[in-house]
Formats: sequence, structure tokens, C-alpha cells
Amino acid sequence: MTTLKIGDKAPNFEAKDQAGNTIKLEDYKGKKLVVFFYPKASTPGCTAEACNLRDNYETFQSKGYEILGVSADSAKRQQNFINKHELPFPLLADEDKSVINAFEVWGPKKFMGKEYDGIHRTTFVIDEEGVLTDVITKVKTKAHAEQILA
Repeated sequence: MTTLKIGDKAPNFEAKDQAGNTIKLEDYKGKKLVVFFYPKASTPGCTAEACNLRDNYETFQSKGYEILGVSADSAKRQQNFINKHELPFPLLADEDKSVINAFEVWGPKKFMGKEYDGIHRTTFVIDEEGVLTDVITKVKTKAHAEQILA
């Protein structure tokens, strides 16, 4: 789906998180950042993915990574997702899809024979200089941390 590849500059973005804080790419300058896009908060695959990242959060932190989740859900839905699963990282409520479109993860999907537009589950790993070091399009929801840290 996305045409972004390793070595590209990460798209600049600015959006509100679940608490209404404005989060920008430049906030993470000098840090490594994992940005994971997921279709919908509190659905089985998205919950497995977010909880796998939560369970490995200390490992990410020890290796200098910050984590940021993004979906088109409302801030309230993102906050409920965080509360229910004790997620330690912010989730962007990208309702206008500005970040989703910047990273080119919105497009046609198929599910149970139906075609529709939605978010393609994709993870981007960004280095301290804002350059993509990994683009993961085949996300293993239950083992996503290992995919990223491999």
C-alpha cells in the first residue's frame, strides 16, 4: 500500500492524542520511534498487537525507542483502549486521516469477500534523524515486538 521505504524521510505529522495533546514528529527528534497504524481500537487483532507492544515496552525503552499508535478512532475510543489494556504509550486519534494519508496506509481492503477502504496495518520504525529504518507491512499481531526488534 504505502510507497514509503527504508531510507526515506518520515512524513512530518501533527495530530492530537487520546488526551488532546498535540503530538508532532519533531517531538521525537533524537529518539527512535515506532509508529504503528492499526484499523480499529479494541478489535481482536489490534488488541493483540497493542498488548504485545505493551508487554515488551520496557525492552523498547531500554533500546531507546518510543512507541506511538495511530488509527482513525475518536480520542474517547483511544482513551478507552488505553484504559482497558493499560497501554503505556500515546494513541493518535487521527479522525481526519491526515497522519494516515501522510504515511499512505489508507486504501482498498478485502474482508470476507467485501471490498472497502480502510487502514492497512503497517508499522514504521524511524531513527533519531527522522529517517525510516524499517517498514513492516506484514504485521504479526501476536509477535510484533520481535518483528520490530529483530
